[in-house]
Amino acid sequence: MTATPDLWSQLFDFANYGELLALVHNSILAGAVLGVIGGLIGVFVMQRDMAFAVHGISELSFAGASAALLFGVNVVIGSLAGSLIAAVLIGILGARARDRNSIIAVLMPFGLGLGILFLALYPGRSANKFGLLTGQIVSVDDPQLGWLIAISALVLVGLLVMWRPLSFDSLDADVAASRGVPVRFVSLAFMVLLGLAVAVSIQIVGALLVLSLLVTPAAAAMRISSSPLAVPVLSVVFALVSVVGGIMLALGGSLPISPYVTTISFVIYVVCRIVGGRRSTRRARPQRSGALTEAGRPARDLQKELA
Repeated sequence: MTATPDLWSQLFDFANYGELLALVHNSILAGAVLGVIGGLIGVFVMQRDMAFAVHGISELSFAGASAALLFGVNVVIGSLAGSLIAAVLIGILGARARDRNSIIAVLMPFGLGLGILFLALYPGRSANKFGLLTGQIVSVDDPQLGWLIAISALVLVGLLVMWRPLSFDSLDADVAASRGVPVRFVSLAFMVLLGLAVAVSIQIVGALLVLSLLVTPAAAAMRISSSPLAVPVLSVVFALVSVVGGIMLALGGSLPISPYVTTISFVIYVVCRIVGGRRSTRRARPQRSGALTEAGRPARDLQKELA
C-alpha cells in the first residue's frame, strides 16, 4: 500500500523546494544556454540526417570524460577531446552517408567500451560514474559553467557565421558545390561545432540521452512547420522547455535529470507529430476535392454539349 506514495515521493517531492532551487542556479543557467545551442544546431542535424552521428560523438565524448575522471583531469576537457576526435574522424572519413554510418557504427562500441573500462577503474564515488551517463543536476560548478558558456558562445558564433552556406549545403550539397560553396570545409566545420555542442550537453543530460537535446526538439519543430525562421525558433523553445523544465522537476525528486528531460522532450514531439499529421490531412482534403472537381468538369461540359 505504501509503494505508490514512496514511488511518487521519489519522482516529485517539492518540500523545501525554494531552498533547493537556490542551489542549482548554475544548472538552470547551463540548461538554458544548452537549450539555445541544442535547438539551433539540432535543425542542421536533422536537415543533414546526422542524428546517428550525434550518438556516435557522444560515446567518444563519454570515453574522454571517463578518462579525465580516472586520471584526475578536468572532465570538460576530457569530454571535449573525445568529442572533437570523433567529430573530425566522422567529418574527414565519412563524406558519404554510407561511409559515415559505417564509421559511426565502429566508433560507438569502441567509445562505449573505453568509457566503461575507465569508469570500472575509477576508485571514486559511483555518483560521478553514473552522472556521466545520465547527467547530474548539481554537478555544474562555477568553473564548469564558465567553460560551458564559453564553448556555447563559440558554437553560436560559428553557426551564425556559417548559417547561409550551411543551410545551402544541408539542403542540396551538389548545387551548393556548383555555386562555389566550400562544402568540404563547411561539413568539417559543422562537425567540429557539433562535437563541441555534444561535449557540453553531456554535462547536463549525460552521454546516453544527448539525443533528447540535440535531435528531438528540432524533429518536433519540423513536424509543425517548414519555415526557415519558425523551425529554429520552435526548436530552441522546445529545447529550453525540455531542459529547464526537466531540471525544475528533477529538483523535487531523487532521480537523475535525464528521465525528466527525455520525457518532456518526447511528449513535445508526440504532440507536434499529432498536430502536424492533422494539418497534413486537412491540406490533403481540399487538394483531393479539387482534383475530383477538375477531373469531373470536362465530363459535365461534355454532357451539356451532348444535351
